Amino acid sequence: MTRTQPVPTATRETGSVRAVQAAAVVSVVVLLWQFATAGQVMSEADAMDAHGAGAIALHVVGALLVVATLLHARAGGARWPVVVAAAVFVAGFVQAAIGDAGNMAAHVPGSVVLAVGTVWVTAWAFQRRPAS
Repeated sequence: MTRTQPVPTATRETGSVRAVQAAAVVSVVVLLWQFATAGQVMSEADAMDAHGAGAIALHVVGALLVVATLLHARAGGARWPVVVAAAVFVAGFVQAAIGDAGNMAAHVPGSVVLAVGTVWVTAWAFQRRPAS
C-alpha cells in the first residue's frame, strides 16, 4: 500500500508550526510598518520610499509565509492556511500595482484585505499547540 500523505509526527508538526508562527509575526510587523508609512504618505509627508521598501518586504515575508504554511501542510497540518497565505501573497502584488497607479480608492480597501488574511493565518498559527 502506498501513502499519498506524509505521516505527521509531533516533531515535524512542532517545527512547522513554529515556522508558520515566525513568518506570520514578521508579516504582521511589516503590515504595521506599511500602515504607519501609509499614514505618513496620506498626510503628505515624504514617506513614499519607506512605503515602497515596506511593499518589497511584504512580498518577501508573504512568500515566506506561503512556504511555511506549505511545509506545515506537508507535515500533516491543515491545508487551508496555504490557500489564504497564497491569496494574500498574490493580492500583495495586485495591491502594489494599484498603489503604483495612484488609485487610492482601491488601494486603501486592498490593504484591509491583506491585513485580514494575514491576521487570520497568524491567529490560526497561534491557536496550534505544538508538543514540546
